[in-house]
Amino acid sequence: MTMLRRYHSLILLPCSMKQIPFTVPAHGSSPRRIDRGSSEEALSSGGRMSEPSSPGGKRPSVEIPGAYALGSIDPSLYKIVDEDDDYEIPSEHIGRVWFAVEYERETEKLLVTLIKSKNLPTRQYGNNSSCDPFVRIYLMPDERRYLQSKFKKKTCNPKYEESYVFQVSTRSLQDRVLKFTVYDVDRHKRHNIIGHALYPLKEHDGESNERLVIWRDLEREVTETVTNKGELLVSLSYNNHLERLTVGVFEGRALKAEGTSDFFVKVCLHVQNRVVKSKKTEVIKKSDCPNFSESFTFKLPVANLDAASLNITAIQHISGHKDKVLGRVILGSFMFSRGKELDHWNEMVANQKDQITQWHALV
Repeated sequence: MTMLRRYHSLILLPCSMKQIPFTVPAHGSSPRRIDRGSSEEALSSGGRMSEPSSPGGKRPSVEIPGAYALGSIDPSLYKIVDEDDDYEIPSEHIGRVWFAVEYERETEKLLVTLIKSKNLPTRQYGNNSSCDPFVRIYLMPDERRYLQSKFKKKTCNPKYEESYVFQVSTRSLQDRVLKFTVYDVDRHKRHNIIGHALYPLKEHDGESNERLVIWRDLEREVTETVTNKGELLVSLSYNNHLERLTVGVFEGRALKAEGTSDFFVKVCLHVQNRVVKSKKTEVIKKSDCPNFSESFTFKLPVANLDAASLNITAIQHISGHKDKVLGRVILGSFMFSRGKELDHWNEMVANQKDQITQWHALV
């Protein structure tokens, strides 16, 4: 057998066997570490990590940033840190939702990705898994149709990563609002609203086709309030051809006031919180269930329907003194009303020229 050379040698075997080449590392050599800084820089820029050169032009055995060439792995490089997990929680916080929005102008498609929610309220104090959330996504002002996420069980920090598509024209994009309503399903299978987040698409640059990741803190839903101030019977009718809104004020019921029982009702039409026109009924005296039986018409363009609201106020008339407000009812689009008041408005819009009548509690 010949002498073993320092780098490349051959072992001489019997004639019937082939020669087998092998390599012995040089004395004092050590595994070469891939430069971590350059690797991280390449990854952070979104590109592929460049491969280190090898003497024979062959691919190296390891392509993991920060890893040794002979296969030892640095575990710290695999620790994923989500910076969104750490934020200062405001008072009365009921959760935060993350989502991505992209508008494809060519196809007029709005692409929405529901990413996650965090810090949702728990049903049991001290138990961060006592919440079974899901999300409904609306393209307002249409609040009757929605897309819904999957249910997530036993977590206050659900991750969804679900995508949805809405068809919306470029012309109407600026007038639409994305609404994310988060629900919790309790053990009796009831769907309890936690809160909602709104994203007006007029804030989105629909020209760029850019995908934006956005977060919003949840807001509490406006719930119906039980009061003892009384109720009003009100009708709504809208004629889209004449662009005319008709408001009927028919009756009051159980109106509560100290002293005299003389009442009238004031009706104000608002567009984007600006008073357009105000009208009022005659004063009905000595009755806590007054019969007004009056109607008023307002000019309201179709384009302003989503930005309009009605402030209907019951007022106690006190002769020789300042009139006193008993309570009010606000009817309008989703930006101004909730519950029965919003339903009344939506029913009016959906049933052109029909008179829609409902009782409403004063608040």
